[in-house]
Amino acid sequence: MVRRVAVRIQGFVGKDRMTTLLIDDAGWLQSEEMIRSPNFDARPGGAQIKLIVVHGISLPPGEYGGGHIQKFFCNRLDVGAHPYFETICSMKVSAHCLIERSGKLLQFVSFLDRAWHAGESEWCGESACNNFSIGIELEGCDDQAYTEAQYLSLAELVASLRVNYPRIEADSVTGHSDIAPGRKTDPGPVFDWAKLRKYLAG
Repeated sequence: MVRRVAVRIQGFVGKDRMTTLLIDDAGWLQSEEMIRSPNFDARPGGAQIKLIVVHGISLPPGEYGGGHIQKFFCNRLDVGAHPYFETICSMKVSAHCLIERSGKLLQFVSFLDRAWHAGESEWCGESACNNFSIGIELEGCDDQAYTEAQYLSLAELVASLRVNYPRIEADSVTGHSDIAPGRKTDPGPVFDWAKLRKYLAG
């Protein structure tokens, strides 16, 4: 069964646009690119999806494009492509989704499964956020502004996830730095939370 979610968000130059994201009962977006990562496992029994964690990533750091993030999440990173890759190639990580600079949305792990994105973390007194969260990576850096297209795609995705997984409340969208302070800094101080809230409220 596929659920059709109609989401109205504020678009470019103040114009509304109606957009639809489809999420099936297996936890996969329909009509979006799917690249299955092996880096996931089952959520613990009884775990409820109730949090969205926003991340920022660029590979190599500060550079965009090239498909390196996709390869990293699938354990296929070419260590010869950049010296930095030798330092991370043994890591097994993933996110549920990636939003590229263009706003393009890719999914790596079913929303029903546990992606390996948050690491050691705590939210509202509850540790191990991977158990109950959905991880969304934005292609970007802590000190470089994210694109308008990324905010629009993120708002679209967040709104759709909240409809499909109603335990995700309006204030249950947070940054990686907020659940792992001192260890992580993304999505960084340049991420515009007010803009995201505006689009979600539009």
